[in-house]
Amino acid sequence: MSNIEENRTAQKHKLHKIATDWRSTLRNAHIRVTSQRLAVLSTLEAYPHSSAGEIIGYVNAGERENLTTQGTYVILQQLEQHGLVRRVSLPDSASVRWETRVADNHHHVQCVVCGRVEDVDCVVGHAPCLTPADTHDMEIFEAQIVFRGLCKECKAKIESGAIRKEDLPYLVAQ
Repeated sequence: MSNIEENRTAQKHKLHKIATDWRSTLRNAHIRVTSQRLAVLSTLEAYPHSSAGEIIGYVNAGERENLTTQGTYVILQQLEQHGLVRRVSLPDSASVRWETRVADNHHHVQCVVCGRVEDVDCVVGHAPCLTPADTHDMEIFEAQIVFRGLCKECKAKIESGAIRKEDLPYLVAQ
């Protein structure tokens, strides 16, 4: 068995184990359990911060389901309405990203070169994490923070010349 086949088999096994946990979560949320919903949720748990297009690619490449773009967006919106996934909008990102980590207050760090996104736990621990100078008579319940920087791998590529300085975003090129 080749390395690719071994990785694909391991991925299928990992995603199958994760999907088992999502069955009861969907039932508890009074959402009908379907193979497509399980595929989206287990893929998002295995690959957090994925776009709808990436979710479709992972699922279809794993030969488990054949998701359509429209169907995937409908599933994501329904799961978001029930609090099972969270929409993550990032600066300079071509599309919305999604995650299953919804039960806590956390933020994100994003590499401005490669776009890699990672979770960052909230320092305060509770929402909204920040107190604005003026709420304009609004009750604040959430603050979304995105830390933007340069990951270790991209920094090494810049230093080695593999990435040209003129190809960098404005903030990094300074």
